[in-house]
Amino acid sequence: MNRTTAKAYSVQDYYQGDDFFNDWDFYTGSDPSGGNVIYQSKSDAQSKGLAYVNGGSDNDNDNDNDNDNDNGDTDSYSSSSSSSSSVVLAIDSTSTVAAGGDRDACSVRISSQTSYSSGLFVLDASQMPVGCSVWPSFWTVGPNWPYGGEIDIVEGINNQAKNQMTLHSGTNYTCTIDTDDSDEYTGSVLASDCYSTESSDAGCSIMDSSSTSFADGFNNAGGGVFALEWDNSVGMSMWHFARSDIPADLTAQAPTPSSWGTPSGFWSAKTCDITDNFYEHQMVIDTTICGSWAGGAYSQSGCSGECTDMVADASNYVDAKWVINYVAVYQ
Repeated sequence: MNRTTAKAYSVQDYYQGDDFFNDWDFYTGSDPSGGNVIYQSKSDAQSKGLAYVNGGSDNDNDNDNDNDNDNGDTDSYSSSSSSSSSVVLAIDSTSTVAAGGDRDACSVRISSQTSYSSGLFVLDASQMPVGCSVWPSFWTVGPNWPYGGEIDIVEGINNQAKNQMTLHSGTNYTCTIDTDDSDEYTGSVLASDCYSTESSDAGCSIMDSSSTSFADGFNNAGGGVFALEWDNSVGMSMWHFARSDIPADLTAQAPTPSSWGTPSGFWSAKTCDITDNFYEHQMVIDTTICGSWAGGAYSQSGCSGECTDMVADASNYVDAKWVINYVAVYQ
């Protein structure tokens, strides 16, 4: 099986600018991963300055229904890295709360209204959330977790310097990382068995080798691009490109992943039943605080004090924001 199988991709969905929020649903309420946040509705997030478009109409208060669904597909979109129409997803950085309390205007979690069972998924961001207690992620998830699977394209916590990519499977169909073919990816395997349950949900992870793939390193490089190629017959391939290294074919919206070189992470269909473990996925972008992972690993992260103490200081979250140029899905 050849990971570099050439495919010609064309745009299916392109999420950008003023139309961005029309095609995403806002999850509301407490964080399922136990984070110290309350996720806001679309109208609340926009009125509180937690979800807006730079220079766009969505920067004003917008009381549209959370599930309004205009057609975001358009023949006019730009792959420019300019932040003039970038989408911002922020954490509340002004409220004062007690240590361990919820930041009640705190954060945003959005899910694409369209679901996918294959394709090339691209996130271009000029900034991602950083800081102790912060846990940002860009991921996809299927129905009835863990049976429909989960793919973590961008994820990390606290002072983590490099991006961690993870697959979670939940069926009896095998899914592992092929550690015998380590030349098929540049990252380092952290765990090879993808099988996950409610009580054991580590999944199979690969750590990116690049210091520009996460947090301050990513932001200081002007951000960049993350890409997942989901090919049911070949496997899952993930790349990160710093701003100065984004492939010209991707900028031209004619991506050819077979020309991009060895990916940061690769999960081969030889050792993972892709079709039976991953299907009907929605894309998700969110940021939480503390929670089961960032809170549980806080003392080993080089951060001072306790994770819950960080929550009380609003200034810790000034830089805890996504600034997204676009999200694209190609088929």
